Amino acid sequence: MKWRDKPGPGSSSTNDNGPAEPTAHGPKLRPLSALARFYVYALHGCLCEVAFTAACDWYDTGDRRLAGHSSLWALPMYASALCLMERLRAGLLVRRWPLAPRLAAHTLFIYLWEFSWGLGLRLLGACPWDYSGHRYHLAGLVTLEYAMPWAVAALIAEKHVIQNTLRVRLELGGGT
Repeated sequence: MKWRDKPGPGSSSTNDNGPAEPTAHGPKLRPLSALARFYVYALHGCLCEVAFTAACDWYDTGDRRLAGHSSLWALPMYASALCLMERLRAGLLVRRWPLAPRLAAHTLFIYLWEFSWGLGLRLLGACPWDYSGHRYHLAGLVTLEYAMPWAVAALIAEKHVIQNTLRVRLELGGGT
């Protein structure tokens, strides 16, 4: 299998079970499966979290190692969030919502998702974050101080990660 980037009008589709698309040169191309997109989104979320925590540690302590940190719980948390944001994005685009309200909707979704996962993980004694030290927090599970970083994350997710992941096509057959 080879991968190809196929821009075009169908790039915002979330249907990964559709027929393979023939190209002018013959090979059939298929969108990434839901499982492949889940994998991409999991890795993207963890990479962003490690980068964000490294940058915050550098800012707070001057630690130039930029070590960053995360938890394995972040993999399913970010992957499932981005899969749902993919669907939310598609629905908002169909309704022709402008970018600013879409970002507000995505940011609100991120807060609800983080709170839900945090609550579930706390019940298991496994929540890897605690925002109790922040001024504007709710049960230590979410904090308003992160509204801007979450809005930026929503912008990156919508305009780059989801959009480009949905454009990736895999070539079927033959192979080299």
